[in-house]
Amino acid sequence: MAAPDLLDPKSATQNAKPRLSFSAKPTVLTSGDDSDLNPSVMKWKTASVYFLVVVLYLIIGATVFRALEQPTESSQKTAIIMQKLDFLEKHMCVNSLELELLIQKWKISQTKIRVISTFLFILFGCLLFVAIPAMIFKHIEGWTALESIYFAVITLTTIGFGDYVAGESPDKEYLDWYKPAVWFWILVGLAYFAAVLSMIGDWLHVISRKTQEEVGEMRAHAAEWTANVTADLKETRRRLSVEIYDKFQRAASIKRKLSSELGGQQMQELTPSKRTLSANLPDGKDTLPTLSKNGGLYLNGLSSQFASEDISVIEDIKQQT
Repeated sequence: MAAPDLLDPKSATQNAKPRLSFSAKPTVLTSGDDSDLNPSVMKWKTASVYFLVVVLYLIIGATVFRALEQPTESSQKTAIIMQKLDFLEKHMCVNSLELELLIQKWKISQTKIRVISTFLFILFGCLLFVAIPAMIFKHIEGWTALESIYFAVITLTTIGFGDYVAGESPDKEYLDWYKPAVWFWILVGLAYFAAVLSMIGDWLHVISRKTQEEVGEMRAHAAEWTANVTADLKETRRRLSVEIYDKFQRAASIKRKLSSELGGQQMQELTPSKRTLSANLPDGKDTLPTLSKNGGLYLNGLSSQFASEDISVIEDIKQQT
């Protein structure tokens, strides 16, 4: 009896035995929705753990700082209050308000405190992270003082040329704690130099901001000064123009007044025959007309009685003009 073909569908219907099946798609065993939830659950658990660790770290740090700083701060406040009371008891002429005003008057400015604290921070930092390690490197590595300082500065400023390396000399035997100590010094020194650079950046920012404010104030003062000078010049010009115009008007009025007064005096001094002669004199001519006698009268309305006198007056007028 021939064995049934397991791959034939007709024989497979007659045969109740299990048959083999082949598929091009791989079969993946899944456990339903649990496979989709596991990554998100792990993420939430990790984030929760990190959050709890950070919160716990902050709480522990706050507790430690409170335990360290609060007693000192409270004792300092108490000592200040006792010194104030002692001073008021010894000096009855000073009350508490005057003492507070005196303290505020002699209070050190924040700028001086910042400058002094920055100077001390840089000084002790250079002594702790540059000078002392340089002496140690000089003694252990056999470098000169300049080479030791050069290595310390180059390493802590993260330049690191690699020409000097601590603990890598094959001719020397180092202690077991030497390299870990160098690593610890590098980590702490990097943090110190980062703080120094950040402080320098803050100071430069403050200085630039103050400089901008001063430049703005100078520009405002310059604009105000320019406006004031322009206004003063306009006012001075207006006053000068008014004064000059008034002077010209006064001069013109004085001239008219003098000319009228002089004309009136000359007319009063002239006799009737002289007035007639001045009225008959031609304008704009330097020569006078000759007088001719026609009977008993002279021309131009002059009589023979006043002829000689009138002619002398005419000669005088001619000489004056």
